[in-house]
Amino acid sequence: MNSTPRFIHGVFAFEGKGLDAPQALGAGTNYVVPADKRAQLIYMRGGNSSDELIYLVLTRDGKAMRYFPIGAKSSVHVPLAVVEDIFPESKMAVSLAAPKGAAGTVVIDIGILEVD
Repeated sequence: MNSTPRFIHGVFAFEGKGLDAPQALGAGTNYVVPADKRAQLIYMRGGNSSDELIYLVLTRDGKAMRYFPIGAKSSVHVPLAVVEDIFPESKMAVSLAAPKGAAGTVVIDIGILEVD
C-alpha cells in the first residue's frame, strides 16, 4: 500500500457571522481526492487568536463530516482515532463559524493521507 501525505493549512483572518453560519476560509482550504486514490483524515491542529469560542467544520461533498471546536485564545491538536476512507473524487472543504462580530485569526493544519 502506497501512501502520500497531503495538507490543508494556512493562517486566515476571520470575522464571525454567528455560530450557526459557517463561512468558507478561502483559497487553500479545499481538497479533492484524486480519482485513483482514497484518502484518510489523520489529524487536525488549530489555533484561535480571538476572545471567543470558534469551530471549524470539515465538509465532504457539501455535508458536514467533522466539527473541531477551538477555545478562546487557544489551540487544539486532534489525532483522529477513528479513520474512515474518503472516496475518490470527494470534495472536501474547511469552513469556520464564530459568534457574530468576533474577529481574529485562525491557524489550521489538517493532515490527510492519500492511499492507493
